[in-house]
Amino acid sequence: MRKLLLLACLLSVSLVKVHAQVSGEMVKEILVKDWERAKAYTNEYLNSMPADKYGAYAVDSIKRSFAQQMLHLAAGTFGLSASGTGEARKYVGFNMEQSKGAQSKDSVVYYVNEAYDFTISGIKNMDAAKLSEHVKRGNLDETRLSWLMKSFEHQTHHRGQCTIYIRLQGIRPPNEKLF
Repeated sequence: MRKLLLLACLLSVSLVKVHAQVSGEMVKEILVKDWERAKAYTNEYLNSMPADKYGAYAVDSIKRSFAQQMLHLAAGTFGLSASGTGEARKYVGFNMEQSKGAQSKDSVVYYVNEAYDFTISGIKNMDAAKLSEHVKRGNLDETRLSWLMKSFEHQTHHRGQCTIYIRLQGIRPPNEKLF
């Protein structure tokens, strides 16, 4: 009876470990799918704005042009996602948002797509078991999954802000890409 109970306990522990690993891999798959969708959606935004309007501001009191909003989206994606995936941060010390050389349509498209590719690759390459691992950044202490979710929320927020910039140019913004 003891042997049977021991065997049942060992089997239960093994199943829990397998389930946790499968669940972590499923979370990674969902994250990759959502980030790939977000990249495609953001590219529709980037392509809908004419190149000569990348320097446009929504109103005088808003401190970021369309280009700066998108560069801020990219910078945040690099930083927050690095905390989530464990990849080394890119462009540390480079304020792409304020760099005049980074604000052309071609440069903005480059940096934004590089940020999405950095995140997607980092998620694909990370160990799913580390999603629950805590990472400190400044006075914040969050799980890797939480950092990735914050990064996703950040890019969604700034892309959404760009809807107004596009509408003010008399252009209809891209349709929602929820799925």
